[in-house]
Amino acid sequence: MHLAYPAVLSALLFCTGLYGVLARRNAILVLMSVELMLNAVNLNLVAFDVWLSKAAKETLHSGQALTLFTIAIAAAEIGIGLAIVLAVYRNRGTSDIDKLRDTAEGHSTDGPDTPAAEKAEATA
Repeated sequence: MHLAYPAVLSALLFCTGLYGVLARRNAILVLMSVELMLNAVNLNLVAFDVWLSKAAKETLHSGQALTLFTIAIAAAEIGIGLAIVLAVYRNRGTSDIDKLRDTAEGHSTDGPDTPAAEKAEATA
């Protein structure tokens, strides 16, 4: 098999993940898109490892070892990310990234931290 096939598939996976990160509003979908991007990198690591090991006649397989390390890091990242998203959802009631960004920057006028005088001005 040529090296171009996994490279093109990896590029498509990475572009799909990048689109998901840039276009999605839900934090869970953003995390899934990051996982797609990491899987594209893993595919490239394994493909280039096989290609280079055939060319150099070596059996070190450092690309596959790095892929296993990346998978372990991605599993930890998704576990911590989901825990953070669930905690934010419990506290804020939403996992929409734009709404969370607005509440963090203080643009929301209907939050529980807004004083009563500001709420009265906002409704008047």
